Amino acid sequence: MKNAKTDIRRRTDSKGHMAPQSQPVGGNPGELHQIAAGEHAPLTTNQGVSISDNQNSLKSGTRGPILLEDFVLREKINHFDHERIPERIVHARGTGAHGFFELKESLAKYTTAKILSEVGVKTPLFTRISTVAGGAGSVDTPRDIRGFAVKFYTKEGNWDLVGNNIPVFFIQDAIKFHDLIHAVKMEPDSGFPQSATAHDNFWDFISLTPESMHTVMWIMSDRTLPRSLRMIEGFGVHSFRLVSDSGASTFVKFHWRPKLGLQSTIWDEAVKLAGADPDFHRRDMFEAIQAGKFPEWELAVQLFSQSEADAFPFDHLDATKLIPEELIPLKVIGRMVLDRWPNNFFAETEQVAFCPSNVVPGIDFSNDPLLQGRLFSYLDTQLSRLGSPNFHQIPVNAPKCPFGNHQRDGHMQMEQPKGSINYEPSSLSKDSPRETPNAGFRSAPVQDSGEKGRIRPESFADHYSQARLFYLSQTTYEQAHIASALVFELSKVAHTHIQEAMVGHLRRIEESLAKRVADGLGMSQLPKAPAAALVKQMKLSPALQIIGKMKDSLDGRTVGILVAKGSDGAAIRSAKRAVANAGASVKVVAPTLGGTKLADGSMLKADGQLAGTPSVLFDAIVVILSEAGANMLSKESSAIDFVRDAFAHLKAIGVDRGGQSLLKGAGLANDAGIIGISEMQAFLAAAKTRQWDREASVRTLP
Repeated sequence: MKNAKTDIRRRTDSKGHMAPQSQPVGGNPGELHQIAAGEHAPLTTNQGVSISDNQNSLKSGTRGPILLEDFVLREKINHFDHERIPERIVHARGTGAHGFFELKESLAKYTTAKILSEVGVKTPLFTRISTVAGGAGSVDTPRDIRGFAVKFYTKEGNWDLVGNNIPVFFIQDAIKFHDLIHAVKMEPDSGFPQSATAHDNFWDFISLTPESMHTVMWIMSDRTLPRSLRMIEGFGVHSFRLVSDSGASTFVKFHWRPKLGLQSTIWDEAVKLAGADPDFHRRDMFEAIQAGKFPEWELAVQLFSQSEADAFPFDHLDATKLIPEELIPLKVIGRMVLDRWPNNFFAETEQVAFCPSNVVPGIDFSNDPLLQGRLFSYLDTQLSRLGSPNFHQIPVNAPKCPFGNHQRDGHMQMEQPKGSINYEPSSLSKDSPRETPNAGFRSAPVQDSGEKGRIRPESFADHYSQARLFYLSQTTYEQAHIASALVFELSKVAHTHIQEAMVGHLRRIEESLAKRVADGLGMSQLPKAPAAALVKQMKLSPALQIIGKMKDSLDGRTVGILVAKGSDGAAIRSAKRAVANAGASVKVVAPTLGGTKLADGSMLKADGQLAGTPSVLFDAIVVILSEAGANMLSKESSAIDFVRDAFAHLKAIGVDRGGQSLLKGAGLANDAGIIGISEMQAFLAAAKTRQWDREASVRTLP
């Protein structure tokens, strides 16, 4: 028998099958058990208790709440939450800002929560937007979900709305969260890839988890390649409850909609942005706030009753499902404005602690099994990461309303409670904190009953219908991007059986998508589709697109103007004025940062040096050059890349005669997106979007 220190990882052949071997089981090197060739070791708790079901939390009834007695779930959560100190295990790379929420329309009919019933009140808040998979030192622009967490400092206590920039999640039950994150993180033996899903562990897990297919469509779409954090949507993901004064409850889903509209990068652009500026999103947010162009979102809700939920063709308690806007329209009730950057990044953005369990009277939870697990996990994580049960005393976490209780002492206790009373009830103090039955938090009086067990409700069994809905609701360009993303990701997977399993799942979503991906991977035939529940044909939802929801505006965009010695100063000033009047920012790029001498003899200082300021940093470009300047830059690779990348990334390009010469020298043919600067209004109109018809000429998509 091998020594316990020997590498005991499972060995697989090129097809992913288990290689015969003996494996030690358990933590005692002196008591290793022999496992027969081809057999799996039993999965146990850390106490050696065999686990019968590692897929479902223990619930009261098929759709009931999770039970605290579930020691398997609690052990997994506890261990996972304490795996890293002090960096967040997920959402480590974050950007935060202060701001306020202003209610525009009261929901007093549905809830007693003052923040949702007092119109016109501005509630202070702190928002943190983050990537999921990468560490704190990773880049801003990988293909990844973005966390979208908001801490409202309300009159009644802190309310944390902790979600993502997509409305669905990979898994249905919190007991699988740890497995998901372990799979998506860098592989433990190699330590890579960092902040990327394109590797065997992730896709192996996904290929064996059909419930993830809807989220896979989202992460392979352009939603996970945002142009700016100011141009993403936010979702509370789960169903929550609003509770009225009478105790009646209404289900609610929360949505954040950006004032600037949605916009994403494309894959090649995102890759180059990571090299050009690893802090691209953080810098964009910082510069916008410093310039007084405060990021803003509308808060919208979807409200629905139990009877409406019962009629849905899916289960709203399933976090892998969304409620299409066409089924339950969004009701806009307020706005969030971020108007102040933190004074100290560590003190606030790093130490802010979000917990979904932080709610105020009038807001309550649903029995979503993923949400139920999160209610426990986040608090446990903060205890480990911030090192103290008193983390709520850190200023960014402290309520801005009066608060008091009988909790005392503990590591890093900063308060100095007075008196001898640290318990309740008591008769020895007239002013010690007491419960307030009328104004305090009350759970919705919902009846739950059922047989105790580790069970997944039948209503959670449909894993493909909404994945198909999402894919078919996209424009043809966005569908092509999803196919290309899948080919890229799966091409990084070494085990062919994982690739085949994923293409099999895609056949359940859409046969033509599976064929495009199979062709891109060089498969000679389509793999067999897995057995599945009937895939429903749902009404398409254009609201799921990005292209269809882009705003006809240049607000929040940036245009780069490339100049060199001898450029026309009047043309530059005219272009800058027109772009600024249209709402966009302008940056001048020149061969040297000190500036360049224009045709009229004046000096123009540059905002960026050519080699360090590539066109990936801009939404559109203008090239204003003399013929001599164009000839000089045609021999400069960074100038050629500047225009070639802008063309390949489908951006509008404004040119004068010299600019046209540079494009010709770069081998670029004219199209509708290359516009003379004498037609500045046409250029500005083109700059509001991408030149999608150009895409077929610059890349071959699956």
